[in-house]
Amino acid sequence: MKIKEILREYMLLPAPSGYEAEMAYRMKDDLALYCDATRLDRAGNCIGKINGRRAGLPVVMVFGHMDQLGFIVRRIDDKGFIQVDRLGGIPEKVLPGLSVILRGENGVWYSGVFGTKSHHAMSQEEKYNVERVTELYIDIGARSKEEVEGLSIHVGCPVIYKPSFSELHGDRITGTAVDNRGACACLVGIAKLLNQKRPDCDVYIVGTVWEEFNLRGAMLAARTIKPDIAISLDVTLAGDTHDLSAHFEDTLGGGPCVQLYSFHGRGTLNGTLPHAPLFKSVKETAARLCCPLQRFAALGILTDTAYIQLEGEGVACLEMGFPARYTHTPNEVCDVNDIAALSVLVAEVVLDIDENFQLNRL
Repeated sequence: MKIKEILREYMLLPAPSGYEAEMAYRMKDDLALYCDATRLDRAGNCIGKINGRRAGLPVVMVFGHMDQLGFIVRRIDDKGFIQVDRLGGIPEKVLPGLSVILRGENGVWYSGVFGTKSHHAMSQEEKYNVERVTELYIDIGARSKEEVEGLSIHVGCPVIYKPSFSELHGDRITGTAVDNRGACACLVGIAKLLNQKRPDCDVYIVGTVWEEFNLRGAMLAARTIKPDIAISLDVTLAGDTHDLSAHFEDTLGGGPCVQLYSFHGRGTLNGTLPHAPLFKSVKETAARLCCPLQRFAALGILTDTAYIQLEGEGVACLEMGFPARYTHTPNEVCDVNDIAALSVLVAEVVLDIDENFQLNRL
């Protein structure tokens, strides 16, 4: 199956943070085609292992998060309207009138829509204001709180953008959860390549949970795997739209990205600087493959590597990814060719790891 088809199926699966089961079991089945062993750990991380041909080499973990951002039900009023709070970094300006799905405690997903005051009845001031998510409500068509709860929808249930996938011109696609189902599709591609040409070292291919919630799911996987090297796959912010062209250089269709600086800076004083020997290996491998390699650096972004790098005696970490437009909105955009090229590049980097690889940063 081609990466675009895998990506389509993954993007249409609902998997908000804390409720990744559908995605985790599907990814486990896909990785089982190429890995020597697959399992889900206690937290729900999907872990596939490809056995290396030689013992005593550094252990590698290549991973990307399976979960997507969303909302949590916090109140249901007497008329059956549902109020929610954010589960992850939701941009509030895109919400009014947006289609969503809600998961009842019975496991069933129900359709809903963020209600908004009729345009004809808005004052001039209201037309240009952005309401907070806590001021909005979701309408599922119910007439009362009792009807909502009769569907097994209660306080604490998750909500996500209605899943979608559409093809744009060429090999560009749009829809929900490109962040980070693009990386999940890439992981399957990497597993397939490493199955065909076996690495010397043991390699773990991991789909992680909770990234959009608290970035801690990958830590639990790392504590089980105990990797020496970890490569994170996630989106980077494409700089080829008019609003971001003055901030970033990466472009859709420009190839894989390596993230050379990430720092949250908003309450969480954490981030990642690249492991220099690993970055050198990526550069050399990209040159050998004649693969364009884009660079990305940003403030206000944090990935799982920020915490994995602190595990054990310290893990050699590098953040890589692919450019995406309109991140965290219901219609993100990416180029499938970037994801395919990323899978080849990362697989080749892993194949080059031997006893001479320098684990120390200096």
